[in-house]
Amino acid sequence: MHPDIRKVTKHEELSDAHRVRRNVFIKEQGVSEQDEHDAFEDQATHIVGYFDGEPFAAARLRFIEDYAKLERICVEKAHRGNSFGKQIIHYMETVIKDEGYSRAKLNSQTHAEGFYESLGYRTVSEEFMDAGIPHVTMIKDL
Repeated sequence: MHPDIRKVTKHEELSDAHRVRRNVFIKEQGVSEQDEHDAFEDQATHIVGYFDGEPFAAARLRFIEDYAKLERICVEKAHRGNSFGKQIIHYMETVIKDEGYSRAKLNSQTHAEGFYESLGYRTVSEEFMDAGIPHVTMIKDL
C-alpha cells in the first residue's frame, strides 16, 4: 500500500492537511484550537498524505538554526497500523536532507516514543506536558 505523500504547494492541499490535523488533534485528542494552530503555521513546510485520493495524514517541518523540527505528525485513526506513519517520517527526513540539514528533532507524545525509537530517534528530555498531553523531546542525526 503506497500513499501519495507530498509537500503542500496548493491551498487545497493545506486545507486537507489542516482537516486531518483537526480530526486527530482537536476532535480525537482534545487539543484546543489555539494550541493546534500556532504562530509558526505560515513559516512551516507542510506535508500531506493521500490514500485513494483522500487525505489521511499530515505533518509540518520547521528549520531552526542547525536542525529541522518535525511537528504535528498525524495519521487518521482508520489508516493506522499500515506503516504510513513510518513512510511519512522517511519522507520528512528526505526533505530535511534535501534542504541541507542533518539533524532532526521532535516532541513525541509519550505513547509514540517507542515508534520513534524504532526509526532511530533517541530521547533527550524528561517527560513534559504540551497541550495537556505528556511528551518527550527526541533527536536523530540523519
